[in-house]
Amino acid sequence: MRFRVLSLAGASLLLAAATAVGLADPAMAAPTFKVPFPCGQSWSGQTRSDHSPANAIDFNRTDDLGDPVVASAPGTVDRVTDLGGTSYGKYVRIDHGGGFTTYYAHLSGFNVSVGQTVGYGTVIGYVGTTGGSTGPHLHYEQRSGGSDIQIRFNGTLALYWGTKTYTSDNACSGGGTGAGTVNTAGSALTVRSGPGTGYSSVGTVADGASVTIYCQTTGTSVSGTYGTSNIWDRIGSGRFISDAYVYTGYDGFIPSVPRC
Repeated sequence: MRFRVLSLAGASLLLAAATAVGLADPAMAAPTFKVPFPCGQSWSGQTRSDHSPANAIDFNRTDDLGDPVVASAPGTVDRVTDLGGTSYGKYVRIDHGGGFTTYYAHLSGFNVSVGQTVGYGTVIGYVGTTGGSTGPHLHYEQRSGGSDIQIRFNGTLALYWGTKTYTSDNACSGGGTGAGTVNTAGSALTVRSGPGTGYSSVGTVADGASVTIYCQTTGTSVSGTYGTSNIWDRIGSGRFISDAYVYTGYDGFIPSVPRC
């Protein structure tokens, strides 16, 4: 809310009145917003003064069509809408309480429904090029009281105006992760810097070790303990192991784990 300050005395009276009735500072009510992509992913985010609305960010990375988009803060989904070939196209809105909402637009598909409660890292849809989009990207907004506001991640203001690379720490503390046990029948498993045998070795994981899987993707096919698989598990920043040697309880992708 904006007040027109008529005088210093008037401002003091307004502040006293607000304090007396217990009104909260809207800025203090803002949730801690995270980058709207799975933990560890890096995306190029662009802001520009001629954007509509001006404070929105357009996110891109190479071959991003169909990549998962996740909730940037806990809340309740209150819109899952398809505007066809105009405006936002397929978009999701999340109500975070206190008048704060986020918008995720130009999606290729949805993964949530109206009324669903979501948390950090919940996949809500997939990057697309629906609506008034000229190529795959995510159009992302933060709003307060219905008006678009300059975007902050972890309380830090995004770059205005220009392009910046943002690395997500969304749900890195455990939400949306999976667990696995390395099974090589004896030898240590090579950890690669990317999802494939052509990537450089960055260490090993011992047979029988428990690992946390932050996201999964496809890469080089490997024949291992659990057959032949092209799935690779990210177990840390720049650390991937072949799922063919990892027991996860699932034959294929783990449902609760996002795609890298």
